[in-house]
Amino acid sequence: MLAPDVFTLSSALGATIEEEVLQTLNRIRSVWDPDKEYETYGFMRQPQTFPDVLLRRKTNGDEILLGIELKGWYLLAKEGEPNFRFKVNPGCCNPWDLLVVVPWVLSNVIAGTPVVYDVFIEIARYAAEQRNYYWEYERETSADPSVRPAKDIKPYPLKKDKISDQAVHDSGGNFGRLARYGVMKDYVARMMGTSVRGVTAQEWLKFFERHARPSTPESE
Repeated sequence: MLAPDVFTLSSALGATIEEEVLQTLNRIRSVWDPDKEYETYGFMRQPQTFPDVLLRRKTNGDEILLGIELKGWYLLAKEGEPNFRFKVNPGCCNPWDLLVVVPWVLSNVIAGTPVVYDVFIEIARYAAEQRNYYWEYERETSADPSVRPAKDIKPYPLKKDKISDQAVHDSGGNFGRLARYGVMKDYVARMMGTSVRGVTAQEWLKFFERHARPSTPESE
């Protein structure tokens, strides 16, 4: 892979990383169920609704213990932070549901197999509440800061339920970007200082950005 193309990996392999995390959770059952109290339960993925992963009874899908909103983060993506949007209304989150972000890079930076780094784990309801609080009270803006809450609010909603809160005014399309709301600030800063093959992630980003620019006489 050419260095200027490395940014494209985020969407290409993100879903694969999420699936591998799901499989890993089921493989390490002895860690989260050492006393074998939940032998009839397993982590299962559900597409296109919140949360991405459910720990539910295998023989009766209606019995759910917890949910995980699982996001992959390609650590060398050009944004320098996770760019996913999390708009779920807080009322759709049970108190024990989690938001989990899994950062990864390729073992040789532009080649090799995916390598996972320290994950980010937060209570999903807190993340949703902080998102709305920041949008309404902490931003500096002259526009209407109100948030229009979703009405179909219940834990483990169906695909047809409209569960996303909406900003009344969001010209930049930034509502829901958790990495910009303080929830992940310290974590992102720490991950940017993480060593990747002896070079920090932040320095790799600078390198890729420089080589992604078209060469001009003025820049040479």
